Amino acid sequence: MAVTEQRRGRRIMMTPEERDAFLLDQRTCRVATVSDDGAPHVGALWFCWDGRSLWLYSITRSRRWAQLRHDPRVAVVVDDGEDYGELRGVELSGRVEFIGEAPRKGEPCPELAEAERLFPIKYFGLDRMPHDGRHAWLRLTPESLVSWDFRKL
Repeated sequence: MAVTEQRRGRRIMMTPEERDAFLLDQRTCRVATVSDDGAPHVGALWFCWDGRSLWLYSITRSRRWAQLRHDPRVAVVVDDGEDYGELRGVELSGRVEFIGEAPRKGEPCPELAEAERLFPIKYFGLDRMPHDGRHAWLRLTPESLVSWDFRKL
């Protein structure tokens, strides 16, 4: 993963192992996109992390999907904590890629094998991906990745 190196906050940044464990454990991310006229939009979404890329499972008839079709740049935040000393998170940014059929109906797609193995276990307790014909996959292999864990202070 060719990621921009984190320059600030090194004392509180997560190690790669901590970051991976955090992203595997968390359930909801916030995805920021930009409309044609430059207006920002942020929405919550389920995701999975394969150790290299963040996989977003989005409704294809959503504002997010339309905006990413026009401009694939995205910023995603996954965070946790209530009190200041508990705050931790990861911010990933880059360009998404549209992977597989849209909407997804289950046609074979080797690129989706790992995402479709991880996602149904995490969210549904299933070993097979249920396809509803409304969602499809976006892959974000981050160009920039920043993490923080205030518990280290």
